[in-house]
Amino acid sequence: MTRNPGRTGSHTRTRSRTRTRTRSVSAAAALLALGLGLVLTGCDEAKDTAGDIVSSATAAVASAAQEQMNKVKDGVNATADVKAGATSTDGDRTVAEITATNPLDKTADYTVMVNFRDQDGNLLDVVVLNIDDVAPGKSASGTARSNRTLSGDTKAEVAQALRH
Repeated sequence: MTRNPGRTGSHTRTRSRTRTRTRSVSAAAALLALGLGLVLTGCDEAKDTAGDIVSSATAAVASAAQEQMNKVKDGVNATADVKAGATSTDGDRTVAEITATNPLDKTADYTVMVNFRDQDGNLLDVVVLNIDDVAPGKSASGTARSNRTLSGDTKAEVAQALRH
């Protein structure tokens, strides 16, 4: 008898593909079971998971805001020159008026990082805004607008301000 090597290899490849498909189906079934398990465990865990997602998103926004602040060339700490007003809503966003007072004898620009916090002090959102061409000895304002809808009582605070 003569053996056909191609046929044996073909049979081996088919068996290998079948094992791979079986593993894929098993993995998909396991993921489906995990997903159903999460759904069936109740609202508390879903709320915790949602809270974790929001926390992660807020941390990412804060990191991006800090990167923007780091890009400012020749900026001088001017946090004392900048004040945050009370928050209010504008459509579905939270806003606060930010005022920069220029103590210098030349025009200055300000880049300001504003944190929005809830009544417990938890960080909800972070934005960066520019207030340009503030005349010597004068004040100018800009509006910090949240990146997303914030619920509950919120407070705006100047986290960092650079005069340049």
